[in-house]
This record gives sequence, C-alpha cells and structure tokens, in this order.
Amino acid sequence: MEIGKKIKNLRLKKGLTQEELGERTDLSKGYISQLERDLSSPSIETFFDILEVLGCTPKEFFDDEERKQKVVYTEEDVTDFFDEEKGYHIQWLVPESNEKEMEPIRLSFSKKGEFKKFEPSLSETYAFVIEGEVLLTLGKQEYRAKKGESIYFHATDEHQFFNVADGKSSLLLVVTDSYL
Repeated sequence: MEIGKKIKNLRLKKGLTQEELGERTDLSKGYISQLERDLSSPSIETFFDILEVLGCTPKEFFDDEERKQKVVYTEEDVTDFFDEEKGYHIQWLVPESNEKEMEPIRLSFSKKGEFKKFEPSLSETYAFVIEGEVLLTLGKQEYRAKKGESIYFHATDEHQFFNVADGKSSLLLVVTDSYL
C-alpha cells in the first residue's frame, strides 16, 4: 500500500497545501513532502495526527475505497417526482446527490409545463436540452435553448425553467451547491 499517495490524495481532497497540513500537525512542509513520496514513514502518533486533520479514521484510511465506491447508476437508483399541476417530472439520477457537490437530474415537461422558481444562490447550473425547447428566466433576462443546446449560468438571480415547445421537453440538469 502506498501510504504517502493516500495521504496526498486526502490532503488534496481537503484542499490543503503541504504547508497548511504541516502547520496543523506541527510538521514541516518538507517532512509532509517526504511522507507523500514514501521517502519517510510517520510514527503512529504522527500518522494519527495527520489523519485527524484530514478527517479520516484509520479504518477508513486502510479500507479499500475503490471496492466501496459506486460509479455506475442504473434505473433502479432513480427517484421520481411528478407535479401534475405545474406539468413537470423530475428524476434524481444519483441517490443522495443532494449531499454531494453536484446534483444531476432529468427534468421533463408536459406541454406548457414549468419548474418551480428558485431564489438566488451561489450555485452553478448546467442544462442540456434532450428534446423540445425550454425558456430560462434569469433575473429580468430570458434565454431559450432547443434540443442539442446547452445552458450554463451562475444562479445569482431568481430563475425558473419553462417548456416553450409545442409538445414535451426534457433536459439534463446539473447543479452545484444543490438546492433542488
């Protein structure tokens, strides 16, 4: 097992520099560098201090993450919600994605359907129109996108999606800092 490589990966996931990890563990940047390149081995106490700063238990560190990580999601993983009054169907494509940094959904509209209105947030939103045509109101601006086109925006204004096609429309929507 490459302990140094795992420490480095955890550090990067936490968004820490070697210097920041060193400061929080009373170790030098050079020593952290040596650990990450497997040129040095930490004492048990130092190792536990590093894991504590990185928010990882020894058990989690030594478990084989790749065996446990789910990568492919199927129809059985999808959760559905229908709003007949507003004319939309939402499918959460990845379970518990609202706890992650991105939340992918498939949003389908019946004729004249509309999605709920969202307040401004720090989210970024990407949408790919699978079929039909949609209208996005973003603040006082309006944007249209049809099949095969993409939408990307920062959600710093009130916003809402509408179906403006003669029939059904659907889109793949990916939102950061989830609010769906």
